[in-house]
Amino acid sequence: MSLPLTEGEGTIAEIKEAMVQKHLPLIDEAGQKGVQILCLQEIFNTPYFCPGQDREWYKSAETIPGPTIDQMAEYAKKYSMVMIVPIFEKEQAGVLYNTAAVIDADGTYLGKYRKNHIPHTSGFWEKFFFKPGNLGYPVFQTRYAKIGVYICYDRHFPDGARCLGLNGAEIVYNPSATVAGLSQYLWKLEQPAHAAANGYFMGCINRVGEEKPWNLGRFYGSSYFVDPRGQIFATASEDKDELLIAEFDLDLIEEVRSVWQFFRDRRPETYHKLVEL
Repeated sequence: MSLPLTEGEGTIAEIKEAMVQKHLPLIDEAGQKGVQILCLQEIFNTPYFCPGQDREWYKSAETIPGPTIDQMAEYAKKYSMVMIVPIFEKEQAGVLYNTAAVIDADGTYLGKYRKNHIPHTSGFWEKFFFKPGNLGYPVFQTRYAKIGVYICYDRHFPDGARCLGLNGAEIVYNPSATVAGLSQYLWKLEQPAHAAANGYFMGCINRVGEEKPWNLGRFYGSSYFVDPRGQIFATASEDKDELLIAEFDLDLIEEVRSVWQFFRDRRPETYHKLVEL
């Protein structure tokens, strides 16, 4: 999804509301087409404001649960659709996280994942806004599948991706905001590698368009789904607002893991020396 209203074109509250309103038709479309699990992009209801360091954007953070999560829970319940909803979370004054809430198909809030790896480089000045996550790598038993969440920069680190597999994830969603140039070549390399190394599906979500006044670059979309063999089987465009839908055959997880024993044959007793470093 691209940004309909940006800094200087409205208040923070107006910008957030415009972004939510732009999402609602596609959320409705997903529900009407029978989508069972829907994931939105990183901090879906705001611009990606991290190229700047303006404290005003602290005001866009919300509690979880809170107004936006409550609103999305109504849509989840309406359509019997699990939703992963990434927003800027306010735990308390001055304690802010980059977080994704997980809502079950009956509208029940199941819990949240807080982004663990926080970049601070090349225009992605996220440490100015977000504390590192402190909830580990939870997996949520939803009506349709066991799902885990990784967020954007997390994808550069294989350790958490392995933890999600060990914790039982069947599908891992990675909502992102990433631009052309710095790591685009990794976009379709790292996440298929995580899927293949752990024998689960991944849904990889990226926003589109350019966002002023920050001018970080072009968010190149290219959202996709990848199977437990590391094969990409559905891809969205680089520049259009769109809903990407695909079917997941969860039986493939059992089939793949029966051949490649990722968890049986691992040797954690041999890793501790590296961990100590």
